[in-house]
Amino acid sequence: MSARGAIENVLNRYSIAYDDNDMAEMADTFAEDAVLTMRIAGGDLIGPFEGKPAVMKLMTDSLASQTDQRRHVTTNVAIRKETEDAATVTSYLTLISVQDGKATLLSTAKYEDELVREGDGAWRFTKRHIELDLPY
Repeated sequence: MSARGAIENVLNRYSIAYDDNDMAEMADTFAEDAVLTMRIAGGDLIGPFEGKPAVMKLMTDSLASQTDQRRHVTTNVAIRKETEDAATVTSYLTLISVQDGKATLLSTAKYEDELVREGDGAWRFTKRHIELDLPY
């Protein structure tokens, strides 16, 4: 698999893992020292959540508060900078909620990511910033 394909695969694995409540799979997309931040609708910066345990607690708590089925759709993947073992990536998120037989657009967002290729050859997030356009 090309580096681009492997990087896109990490973005998509993260989304599918969240939607499937597969926290082991999601955890595998983050490096041990990963940092996650977010901002909702131009508000204050939320985070940083530092280290894989803090990032995963945020994800687990967020998922536990939901009663709907989420679908995270990642598009417009642009690799801004790439070396053999690191990449900076920008992409878009379309966040859809499915509940009571109805699909509803919850928000859109921009992801700003930094990934590294670790010793096992796998690409993982070291930094992820989520800039949500709307509160949900």
